[in-house]
This record gives sequence, C-alpha cells and structure tokens, in this order.
Amino acid sequence: MQAIVRLSAALALSAAAATAMAAPETYVVDSTHTFPRFSYSHFGMSTQLSRFDKTTGTVVLDKAAKTGAVDVVIDMKSVNTGYTTFNEHIQGEDFLDTARYPTATFKSTKVTFDGEKPVSIDGNLTIKGVTKPVTLKVTNFLNMPHPMLKKDAIGADATVVIKRTEFNAGKYAPNVGDDVTITISLEAIKG
Repeated sequence: MQAIVRLSAALALSAAAATAMAAPETYVVDSTHTFPRFSYSHFGMSTQLSRFDKTTGTVVLDKAAKTGAVDVVIDMKSVNTGYTTFNEHIQGEDFLDTARYPTATFKSTKVTFDGEKPVSIDGNLTIKGVTKPVTLKVTNFLNMPHPMLKKDAIGADATVVIKRTEFNAGKYAPNVGDDVTITISLEAIKG
C-alpha cells in the first residue's frame, strides 16, 4: 500500500512539474534596450532613419506550447530624428500628431513558431488612432539567462513595412516615401 501511495505522490509531483514548465512566462520590456526604428525614402535621395526612445510592454512566452503574445506601447513624443527641429516637425498634425495621439500600440493576435523560435507575429498596429493588421517578421530571437541581471531574458529583432498614408500620416507622399520600414529591437526580462 505504501508503494502505491509513493507512486501516486510521485506521479502527482511529476504532473505538477510538467504543468509548471509548460506555463506561460511574462517578460517585461527593457526600455533601456528596446528601440523601434523607422526608415523611409526622402525624395529618392536618401533613406532617412529615426527611432523612438521610450517603449514599454510585455511579452508572454510559453516555450512548451510554442505560443506567445506581444503587447507594446511606443511613446510617439519620444521620436528621435537626430535633429530637434525635425523632431517637433514630425510630431505635427500632418505626420504623427502626438498632441492628439501620444502613443502607438502593437497587440499580437498570433505568434508563429518554427521549431523553438518565433518567426512571425501577427497583430494590430495602431498609429494616429488607425488600427491595421500587420505581420512582423522575426529576424532574430534568443532566450537565455541575462548575463548581468541573472534572470531569464529574451531578445528579438522584427520588421514590417507599412504605408504611412493608411495611417493618415501621408503628407508629401509619394515624393517622401509612402513605404515605411519599422524595425523593433527588443529586450525583455522575466518578471
């Protein structure tokens, strides 16, 4: 009888451990190492590169189930073009209109894995109050203990091309490129 009790207890512990290992884990975006960037053609003369300096959010990852979720908020007033006057200009009504729309958001609807790594993230991108479905292509993904913080961490790079006219930010299009490439380099620490 004791052997049956011990076996039952061992099976219960194994089941609990397996459930714990398969549980979704939440990672908090490290805003000091997360920078969404955007680039576009400037009259065909050059590719302009800018970034946003303030990003918050969470990433939920279930390694065993190969599922995930991403929820990111970008402070649009933190746009950094490298030039103060242009930072103010791009925040104007014709472009980002940060007075009325101070944030942009991305909320995932599906994360697709290839083996152990996510390769694409479908979701809804909201800019200037306009929400459109987009698919981010994940070009880099790593999940490991953070070397300095000694906590589980993830790092990823993902990219998508949008048309700014679809988000009511199309002044000077097509001379100033309508296609905008958004690249997000993200690090997040397990909470």
